[in-house]
Amino acid sequence: MSENAILQVKNLCKDYGSGMVLHHLDLEVQPGEFLTLLGPSGCGKTTTLRIIAGLEQPTEGSVYLEGNDVTQQPPEKRDVNTVFQSYALFPHMNVFQNIAYGLKIRGVGKAEQKKRIADALSLVRLSGYEKRMPNQLSGGQRQRVAIARAVVLQPKVLLLDEPLGALDLKLRQEMQTELKRLQQQLGITFIYITHDQEEALNMSTRIVVMRDGKVEQIGSPEEVYEHPTTLFTAGFIGQSNLLRGKVLSCDEDGLMVLDVDCVSIPSIACAAYRPSVGDAAVACIRPQRIRYGNEPQHGMDLRGTIISKAYSGGMQHTQIALSDGLTINAVNQSSEMDAFPVGSEVYVGWSQKHTPAVPDDADMGGMA
Repeated sequence: MSENAILQVKNLCKDYGSGMVLHHLDLEVQPGEFLTLLGPSGCGKTTTLRIIAGLEQPTEGSVYLEGNDVTQQPPEKRDVNTVFQSYALFPHMNVFQNIAYGLKIRGVGKAEQKKRIADALSLVRLSGYEKRMPNQLSGGQRQRVAIARAVVLQPKVLLLDEPLGALDLKLRQEMQTELKRLQQQLGITFIYITHDQEEALNMSTRIVVMRDGKVEQIGSPEEVYEHPTTLFTAGFIGQSNLLRGKVLSCDEDGLMVLDVDCVSIPSIACAAYRPSVGDAAVACIRPQRIRYGNEPQHGMDLRGTIISKAYSGGMQHTQIALSDGLTINAVNQSSEMDAFPVGSEVYVGWSQKHTPAVPDDADMGGMA
């Protein structure tokens, strides 16, 4: 573990009595990082966050904040704060009183309270709302108050448990931009929970992909999207054509070819994966990477037939049959592909270096 990490969890396990929810989780977070825990419901994201916050005790393992073991410390003794999806504002208190609550508990003087609350409201762009009651605010404004109440205490780490989940799509997208701005302006370490892949990709410094209480992959948004190391990550992050086959060849640089339904599919082995000829593997081709036209694409002499087209917000979704049993989905700007009607025979191709292959996982058979 790095000595510079602001937060570390080591060998974290949690069993509520009906089986392990977390399995020997190790994680470190760097100062000023926007780290997102991403995964489906039940993968252990919220349990991890609650243990870091001190709201749950681990069955096994430790939590360190700035190198100090805080595993047994109660929440109020930890220099972390939590923002919940439900906002958790006091309905009988106005905005000023809600934000002031934690400062009063900590014995901060009234003059300092007033200054810090004014700064926090300015930060979340709610100056002038001090006397509003929670029921007089929109959902987005209530969420901003909840964030102001958390940051006014100047925590070392801010924990956010799906804070935008209750907002509509447009407001959620606006709040994503606001949260990124806030985090960069404050320089506070954020640990964020979501099951929304796009939200995680848009906001994070690093993403921790979780599944069944374990870490599947940790990396930057680009790394987990472009270079998945497991079939679960490839299927969970964004859209992919997941093509199962057998390895025909693999060179020293990881460039490989899969036989998928008697079609040769060029790809490249993901990090630390060096398959042998005959191994079962899965090529992960992003629909946006696929090109088709009247000439060979990316130097590939692969042909297919367009079997369906659908228009969506300026993008065209195209299904292309490469064989009787193999169909792939392509997504392109609609204006680029209008010249190819259903039934057209086209050349199809993609960049081999942007087509990672991962080991096949029989347990994940339903995802391909």
